[in-house]
Amino acid sequence: MLGTKSKTGHGAHSSGLSIIAADVVISGHVRSTGEVQIDGCVEGDVMCSTLSLGTSGRIKGHITAEQAKLGGEVDGSVSARDLTIDSAARISGDLSYTTVNIAAGAQVDGKMTHRTQDDTPALKLVTHDAG
Repeated sequence: MLGTKSKTGHGAHSSGLSIIAADVVISGHVRSTGEVQIDGCVEGDVMCSTLSLGTSGRIKGHITAEQAKLGGEVDGSVSARDLTIDSAARISGDLSYTTVNIAAGAQVDGKMTHRTQDDTPALKLVTHDAG
């Protein structure tokens, strides 16, 4: 329920799906323990469990996710265990991944670094308690 505190008492919400629609522009970081779908624009870092960047979506910042499916524009580095880059994607930045799938037509301008399961850091979200 919106506005309720989690069992940890940090004011966190349940980790469901968060959608940033095509007409939304966010200036600041986006953090979620769940799934984030971005069809709009984020000017800041994105950290989540699962990221879906639609073809109209843009991120100007660093991405950290367990799973990322990118179909839009990224200006920044991407770190994901499982990374899928769709044909419409345009990425300017370095990629770090365990598994990657790049569709024909996708554009990637940056260094690609494969990492093993042992090299993969666990996704750790830090919450800030304003009190």
